[in-house]
Amino acid sequence: MITLREITPDNFRAIIQLSDTLDESQKKSVAPNVVSIAQAYVNLERAWPRAIYLDEEPIGFVMMALHDDDIPEADQPAYFLWRFMIAKPYQNKGYGKQVIDILKQKAIEDGMAYWYVTCTMHDPMPYQFYITCGFEDTHEMDDDEQILKMRLK
Repeated sequence: MITLREITPDNFRAIIQLSDTLDESQKKSVAPNVVSIAQAYVNLERAWPRAIYLDEEPIGFVMMALHDDDIPEADQPAYFLWRFMIAKPYQNKGYGKQVIDILKQKAIEDGMAYWYVTCTMHDPMPYQFYITCGFEDTHEMDDDEQILKMRLK
């Protein structure tokens, strides 16, 4: 069973070390978890970081921005999927999709109209993953990343 849990002193090191499981191409697509956790700490009012667990095993990290000024006013309220990674040994097993489903349900319950994510395009993944999860390509870029969004209402 997939669950999302707070980052604590007990799981902090394990979550940081999950970044080491990614291949070099994947490391170009997502910041190391230690950087993401530091960003969450200095953005306490908007960051929602969580460890991804499979039963009692930490297998990934996710962080949403609970508000983002870059999202168009017409699409507010909206969440932004800021970071998302699943450790290499747990990829392609359906766990990522389960996490997306959990986060989508949270966004709906919290009354969000849209959910945004950006991704690099140097590799077919993660773009194809997000498209299969229901995100749509906006055909807009943020720096070198493609902007995707999902309508929730």
